[in-house]
Amino acid sequence: MKSKIGLWSRYLLVFGLVVSFGAWSIPSNFEQAKVESRKNVYEGQTKSGVGTLYCGCDWQWVGKSGGRVDLASCGYHVRSQQARAERIEWEHMVPAWVFGHQRQCWQDGGRKNCVDTDPVFRMMESDMHNLAPSIGEVNGDRSNFGYGMVARNTPNMYGACSSKVDFKSRLFEPRDKVKGMVARVYFYMHDRYNLAMSRQQQQLMMAWDRQYPVDAWERDRDNRIARIMGHHNPFVTGNKKWELGHKNSGQGLVATSGAAQQNSLHAAGNQASGKKAAAKTAPNEMIKGNKTSQIYHLAHCSGYKRVADKNAVYFRTESEAKRAGYHLAGNCKK
Repeated sequence: MKSKIGLWSRYLLVFGLVVSFGAWSIPSNFEQAKVESRKNVYEGQTKSGVGTLYCGCDWQWVGKSGGRVDLASCGYHVRSQQARAERIEWEHMVPAWVFGHQRQCWQDGGRKNCVDTDPVFRMMESDMHNLAPSIGEVNGDRSNFGYGMVARNTPNMYGACSSKVDFKSRLFEPRDKVKGMVARVYFYMHDRYNLAMSRQQQQLMMAWDRQYPVDAWERDRDNRIARIMGHHNPFVTGNKKWELGHKNSGQGLVATSGAAQQNSLHAAGNQASGKKAAAKTAPNEMIKGNKTSQIYHLAHCSGYKRVADKNAVYFRTESEAKRAGYHLAGNCKK
C-alpha cells in the first residue's frame, strides 16, 4: 500500500512539473512573441502609467496583439501619419536590421530570407526582452536608426512626447524615462547573441545605464518575460555589468530543435541540483550541427563554414550536441 502511495506521489509530482513547464510557451517566431507579450507581459499595463515605449501613452488592446493609442493621454501630436500614429506596433529596441545584418541570410536575401532559413535570426526576432509596444508612427520614424543624443535645438516633433528623431543624422533619442531600459536591452541582445557593438555605442549605453537605473516596472517586466522565455536579462537583475570591451557570452546561440530544448531543461535541472555544468565553448567557437546529416563541426573544422544557414543548429558544448543525437564529423580533429 505504501509503495502504491509513493508511486502516485511521484506521478503527481512529475505531472505537476510537466504542467508548470507547459503552461508557458516560448515563442518561436515574431507573431507568437507579440501575442505572448500582450497576454503575459503588458496585460494590465495599458493605463498603468507605464505607457508606450517612447511616448508614455495609454492604449487599449485590439485583436490578438494590436492596440489603439490614446494620443491625448500623453499630449501626442501626429507628425504626418495619422492612421499609423493611432495604432500600437511592437518595437525591436535593437532593430532587426542591426542583428540581421550580422547574419549571412540577410546578405543573401534580406529579412524574409532570414525568417525563412535562419533559426538563430528567428530566435533573436522573437526574443521578448527586446520587444515593447510603441506608437506606430514613432516606430516607423525610428526605423533602423541607432540610439544617440540629438542636437539640443532639435524640435519636438510629437508634441509633449520628448523622444526625438534626427532624420539627417539617422539618430533617435528616446525619452529619458526609458534610456536606461533600452541600454540594458542593448547589452542583453549583444551579449546573448554575440553581436558587435561599436565603442561609441558602448560608451553611450554605459552612460545611460548609470544615469537611469532599473526601476520597479523594469524589474517586473523582466520577471514576467523570464517566466515565458526561461531566463532573465542579467543586466537588469545585476548578475552582469557591461564594461568597455565586454566579452559576449553567446548564450543564445543554441540549438533550436525540440530535443535541444528538452536537453536545456535537463541541464538547467542539473544546475539547480548543484551539479557542475560542462565547460562552455567561446562565443566565436560555437559548435555547428547539420540538421540533415546529424553531424556537428567544431569552429576550426573544414566543414564548419560549408553548413548552410537553413540546415544549421548551434550548440555550446559537444556533450549538448551528442545528447541531441549528433556526432562529430569524421574529418574534424580536436
